[in-house]
Amino acid sequence: MSASKVLLILGSGPNVGKSVAQAFIAKGYKVAHTSRKSRENSNTADEINIAADLSKPESVAEVFTQVKEKLGIPSVVVYNAAAYNANEPKNPVSLPVSTFAQDLTINVTSVYAAAQQAVAGFEQLPNPASRTFIYTGNIMNDKVVIGPLLTLGVGKSATAHIIQNAAAAYAEKGYKFYYGDERQPDGTPMYNEISGEAHATAYVELAEGAEQGPWQYTFVKNQGYKDFSQT
Repeated sequence: MSASKVLLILGSGPNVGKSVAQAFIAKGYKVAHTSRKSRENSNTADEINIAADLSKPESVAEVFTQVKEKLGIPSVVVYNAAAYNANEPKNPVSLPVSTFAQDLTINVTSVYAAAQQAVAGFEQLPNPASRTFIYTGNIMNDKVVIGPLLTLGVGKSATAHIIQNAAAAYAEKGYKFYYGDERQPDGTPMYNEISGEAHATAYVELAEGAEQGPWQYTFVKNQGYKDFSQT
């Protein structure tokens, strides 16, 4: 089992990415971070940094190859990257098509590429391994429209469908797929107040769970999962 305790974070930032990494390290995981800028000078035997441009989906396979070579096959993959270019609030189709496509590449296409690579790796892992894929989402896939954030909302919605589909299709194999969605206690959006600590707690619980849970994992800090589907 120890050989398969590897976490890959695609889009490792100072809030969610950092907190999630620390929580998994405490559980005995080796961790690979990816970001646009190289931080390889801070690599250790159990924690590495890989420069990756997720606006290029073809780069995702190379990331997985590097992680496998340096740490082992990732048994937990967290896609934490997102991109948006603000459109005019009263004119949702004001962005150039090229800009719209660029944002969707990071928000959707590279997620698909990562899920594809994750599944290929999961097939090679022993049964006790976690084999969990988590996408850091938000409420925008089904509840909230934020005028200037069209590309982010479209991306979250499309990727939510990928996660829902994969969660159902791979459940019998023991591969778990989740759309992480932190909320306020009343179910309203977190906006810019998301908690890295809350994500870390939720993601460790999802990774350690034996079976697929609710694919849209709505959670509240210090309370865990809460079903807001009827609100």
